[in-house]
Amino acid sequence: MSPYRKWVVFSLVAVPFSIVGTLLNPWLLIKIVDNYLVAAEIKGLIFMVSLLAGTVAFNYIADAVYTYSLQRAGQLAIADMRKDLYHHSLTLPRKYYDNTPIGVTLSRLTSDGEAIGESVAVGVLSLITDIIKTVALFIFLLYLSWQLTLVIFCLLPPVYFLTNLLRNKLRIYYNESREGLADATAYLQECLNGIRTIQLYAAEMKVISRFKKKNKRFLAAQTKSNVYDALLYSVIEGLTAVTMAGIIWIGTGNILKGVVTIGVLVGFINTLNRLFIPIREFAQQISLIQRALSALEHIDSLFSEPSEKEQLTPPAKSERVSFRELEFKGVDFSYNEGSQVLNQVSFSLRRGENIAIVGATGSGKSTILKLITKAYGDYRGNIRLNGQELRDFSKAELLSCITLMQQDVFLFNESIRFNISLGRPGIDVQEVREAAEFVYATEFIDRFKEGLDYKVIDNGKNLSAGQAQLISFARAIAGKSDLILLDEATSSVDSVTENLIQKATAKILKEKTVIAIAHRLSTIQNSDLILVMKEGHIVEQGNHQELLKKGGYYLQLLKRMEQEKLVENP
Repeated sequence: MSPYRKWVVFSLVAVPFSIVGTLLNPWLLIKIVDNYLVAAEIKGLIFMVSLLAGTVAFNYIADAVYTYSLQRAGQLAIADMRKDLYHHSLTLPRKYYDNTPIGVTLSRLTSDGEAIGESVAVGVLSLITDIIKTVALFIFLLYLSWQLTLVIFCLLPPVYFLTNLLRNKLRIYYNESREGLADATAYLQECLNGIRTIQLYAAEMKVISRFKKKNKRFLAAQTKSNVYDALLYSVIEGLTAVTMAGIIWIGTGNILKGVVTIGVLVGFINTLNRLFIPIREFAQQISLIQRALSALEHIDSLFSEPSEKEQLTPPAKSERVSFRELEFKGVDFSYNEGSQVLNQVSFSLRRGENIAIVGATGSGKSTILKLITKAYGDYRGNIRLNGQELRDFSKAELLSCITLMQQDVFLFNESIRFNISLGRPGIDVQEVREAAEFVYATEFIDRFKEGLDYKVIDNGKNLSAGQAQLISFARAIAGKSDLILLDEATSSVDSVTENLIQKATAKILKEKTVIAIAHRLSTIQNSDLILVMKEGHIVEQGNHQELLKKGGYYLQLLKRMEQEKLVENP
């Protein structure tokens, strides 16, 4: 709220005017009743009624000014919070997204943010002005009749007790509601991402059944919170009615005793009605605030997740890094305690060389690439880039010389040109074109009428798997990185595109420094060094011919891969 405190101050400045308008109304009403209506004095009545109408209009204007100012400050603050939360989400490490469903994060960014926005714009800020108004109205009631005001004070303890009891219940069920909504949203996101698989195996009814269970949990918590919300409001309404009846009863007796006048009783009831407006709103605000506090706990947990910027210690200079050498020395790593993924991995790579990593699924191949890109930083041992520990490089510096080509290609609903450049500074149309030509992607791009402006739909539905792979190759080349990390795709593609991918891969291996998780024999044969992985260990290393002569695990692996049609006959 700090950047927008002028709106809050402006709103608070308007509050005294609103209070004056609120208090003038019953005061004028007392004068009209006692001095004109009871006394049957018509002269001057029209002026007093006009003055009363003027105070009503003045009060509405003052209320509008402070309400608008509060809403303005609240919405601007929430807009900033959404921006900061989105920015923070983009800087979270890959480890967070590996362990957290996307739907949970989406719920934090949407529904939880809306709950807080509703509270700040309507609840918390309005509560400040309502408290000020309530105090002013109580003082005015004491001025009119301290005897009648005592009746109201007698009802305050039960109001406080019941409100506090219901507030605590609301907090519990709002927490359950937010968790249930996040769980249901996460499952919905997962189902929508896997809709093709669900439809292919006719699993719709099973998925619907599971979603119903998750939705039922959210519904049950939401229903309970609605019950206590309604009870809170009805308690205030009921006490309002009881108080009003008591005031009329006692006030009538005081009129007969001559303690108060009819005008004072009318003005007291009018003021009491105005007093119960902020009290009733307070009950609603408690509901909003409890919902917001529940949402805030979830958002705070997301903000508490350490971002990559907080985990890294950037060096003094932020210049583009030129790759010279990479060295792994006795590297151990585990995703979870007791589950070792890499064990004493050691190798080195110099500029212009190529390394192929082969091994069975789960042997630790992809983990090596993740450590190089700093997706995970809690390794043991040493990983040195140009002789300097990898941890000492900022993410920006690291990505200036290293690019990862993944098996799973993600394409945005934008043009091919954007999907290659990704809007990165310094990559113009000419460089996009050159990158596409380098990996032979122009072979199919030029067949489109729009060329590089051809729009990709829904993660590449209007492209073949091979064409999408070539676009990802061009994306990596456009960044002009010195070291390419290639997680070689094994998905079957048409023969023409497969040939282009093989040509592009061979060209990258020839002209770039590459570490490749290799599945094609051509990639393996063209590499200067082959690392053979087994259960997190490098069990063999050497070039293709050297490893074949050993007749060890590498040869067994090639035969197994050939049987599975992952490589050509060795």
